[in-house]
Amino acid sequence: MAKAPAAVSVRQMSYRYREREAIRNLSFDVPQGEIFVMLGPNGSGKTTLFRVLSTLIPLQQGEVQILGNDLRTQVDHIRPLLGVVFQAPSIDKKLTVFENLRHHGHLYGMSGAGLRIRIEEALARLSLADRAKELTEKLSGGLRRRVELAKAMLHEPRVLILDEPSTGLDPGARSDLWRYLEQVRREMGVTVLLTTHLLEEAARADRIAILHRGELVALDTPGNLQASIGGDSLLIRSADPAALVERINKQFGCDAFVLDGAVRLEQPRGHEWVPRLAQAFPQEIESITLGKPTLEDVFIARTGHRFFDE
Repeated sequence: MAKAPAAVSVRQMSYRYREREAIRNLSFDVPQGEIFVMLGPNGSGKTTLFRVLSTLIPLQQGEVQILGNDLRTQVDHIRPLLGVVFQAPSIDKKLTVFENLRHHGHLYGMSGAGLRIRIEEALARLSLADRAKELTEKLSGGLRRRVELAKAMLHEPRVLILDEPSTGLDPGARSDLWRYLEQVRREMGVTVLLTTHLLEEAARADRIAILHRGELVALDTPGNLQASIGGDSLLIRSADPAALVERINKQFGCDAFVLDGAVRLEQPRGHEWVPRLAQAFPQEIESITLGKPTLEDVFIARTGHRFFDE
């Protein structure tokens, strides 16, 4: 039995805006039915990647296949397979919810009773049936995002691509969004790709691709990425962090380093290191904070930079 093609397959993709290289030699696969997050701070290349995969801008260099279709030569085959949700709203605020979906359906060649059934199903799935006749300008940000999702799923795409979908949403609306993404993956077999700069949001994905200045620096499940740190994270405040790093590394053979004006150290059984360090350097250490590895720790370990400093 032939193996089904990956939902998305990227090989050695690069993209340049004049002198700036936004994406550099990027390669990864997304199996069908996966929720895949492209995580990175501003300037990491994730929005350019979204634009290429959603066919908004042409592929410059490399190869991309979506469900076995070549992005360079088969764009017309690919577009009906995609549902796209943009970061900026793409609904007409002067139209009702139903009218927005009806006009969107017309763009995909749907009409009549078939389109009405699709709209009713989409509204029911997103708990919008009672809002069908309301003007979208009167809806909250979370409800407008639901309308965007209903539009994107109206033609029953096989791949749903979203750019920063949680932007402007409160925690409750963000949770609703993720429940819906998990539902369409589970019930309809839809593959979901989304970009985000929210670390806590990325942790809900099946796998995460961490991007930094256009390059892929890590790719794995959230749990495996955090486990790759190899221990707990210690943050040590000192008046002279550079001198303290040198003394810690010399005395204990560690790989401590200075980041954002503090000493960082990753060690298994980090709680045992707190008294050890405090006893060894009582005058130099002002405070020690112990934490379990986070996705930001993964980013720091791979890049040497704090995530939100980027």
